[in-house]
Amino acid sequence: MPDDHDWEAYKVPPTRTPVSDRTTSVPNPVDYFQTAFNYVFDAPVTFVRELIDRWKNKNKFYYYHQKFRRVPDLSECLEGDYLCYYEAEAQWRRDRMVDQEIVEIVRERMAACRQREGPNEFLNCAKEMELLAQVTKAYHDRYGDLGYHGNARTCLMKQKHRMMEERKAAQEKE
Repeated sequence: MPDDHDWEAYKVPPTRTPVSDRTTSVPNPVDYFQTAFNYVFDAPVTFVRELIDRWKNKNKFYYYHQKFRRVPDLSECLEGDYLCYYEAEAQWRRDRMVDQEIVEIVRERMAACRQREGPNEFLNCAKEMELLAQVTKAYHDRYGDLGYHGNARTCLMKQKHRMMEERKAAQEKE
């Protein structure tokens, strides 16, 4: 390689840090404004915010969902206790939503197993199929045939009629 390079053909790339072109010794007023802003506004706000964060982290409360206390069932309410009726209805609706989510989660697990296993789904997903059958049967036994406007009272009456039919069938067997 020759020692005499053509500096015009192969230029040196510029450096990344710019060179200061200061020709005066007077300080830049922007630096003073930035420093004043930092000490007057930014530093106190940052201090108070860190103080609040420290206090919050000390009293941290972890929760993932709202927990309601269990209220008496509709069958345990006294006659004419409308507040108890209302609370039992709200509890029944929460229980129904939880049961719907349980069925949906088991259904999603079944779909994931089917997707994962492909043609061997009947062999390898038997446990998930059985669980899905049990969960859907339990959901249908409790909430089936109630319709969209079902409530705690109709669900309780359905359960009562089902228990009476089971008792009647057990007596006929004997």
